[in-house]
Amino acid sequence: MILNKRQVVRQVYAGQRPAYVPWHYQFTHKAWDQLVAHYGGEAAAEDAIDNHVLELGSSIGFFEPIGNERYRDVFGVVWNRTVDQDIGIVEGLVLPEPTLKDFRLPDPLDERFYCDTENKIARWPDRFRIFYIGFSLFERAWTLRGMENLMMDFFDHPDFVDDLLGAIADYNIAQVRRAVQDDIDAVYFGDDWGQQQGLIMGRPHWERFILPHLKRMYGAVRGAGKFQMIHSCGDVDELLDDLIAAGVNCFNPFQPEIMDTAALIQKYRGRLVFHGGLSTQRLLPFGTVEQVRAESRRLMDLGRDGGYIFAPGHAVEGDVPLENMLAFIEQAKRQPGYHQ
Repeated sequence: MILNKRQVVRQVYAGQRPAYVPWHYQFTHKAWDQLVAHYGGEAAAEDAIDNHVLELGSSIGFFEPIGNERYRDVFGVVWNRTVDQDIGIVEGLVLPEPTLKDFRLPDPLDERFYCDTENKIARWPDRFRIFYIGFSLFERAWTLRGMENLMMDFFDHPDFVDDLLGAIADYNIAQVRRAVQDDIDAVYFGDDWGQQQGLIMGRPHWERFILPHLKRMYGAVRGAGKFQMIHSCGDVDELLDDLIAAGVNCFNPFQPEIMDTAALIQKYRGRLVFHGGLSTQRLLPFGTVEQVRAESRRLMDLGRDGGYIFAPGHAVEGDVPLENMLAFIEQAKRQPGYHQ
């Protein structure tokens, strides 16, 4: 029996040996424009890439242009996109003082988060469906308060940090409860905790401030019978067992520069799915086509028995040569068992 893409990804999430290693690619605007030009249009590029994951929701929250290449999200945060044209750099402070007085969170049920779900599912019915909530807790807090201020608040204003993170988690849980009313498979939370070495806030503060709210958020997802995916850049190996205990099924981006991809897939197979692993820091921008092909084969070989979804470690940047993008796209489609 030939399985569709959604079924193959479900095999991986369920801890089974899949028919082949499924994949999911994300691209920045500049990288995507290269692919669109190569394939002769967006629809042709989508068909050629044949992603196995359908992204739903709005991972950061609807940027609205306010002029001078600045955009405001639904939380009121202003993003400068003069350099980073995909997300941007935060400007100013929504919360200049450690208090939530006079601050009102946006509506988590804003229909803009959900209105495209039905149309996207109709367009790509055979993809694994993930509702995305980005900048979901720590990241949302520092974009509102400022990174330096929030780090000081851990020490000087812990009650405020509890209130802020609690309010953000409540907002996320409300979104989860609405999202799972649609026929989705999983919920994704994006929340970077790591640096190239270790955690940004340190493990004691992560356990004290972050983990209790993760348990609530992940519990809402698992309680609805859906899979739970987490994205955290950086060196966060020390948290994997805690995340599994909290209800996580899948970890992304699985950065090879700071994680032992082979050892971790083997260690956690059956308990945790890894999503990513193809280097966007070194290999894709600077490697040869054959090096990209070889590493793609190695990763897919590691995932033959399950526990892995093939993907670049992050959205592919515009400095990656087109030939290298085509190399990993084509290599994945050469797997035995895959039928487009």
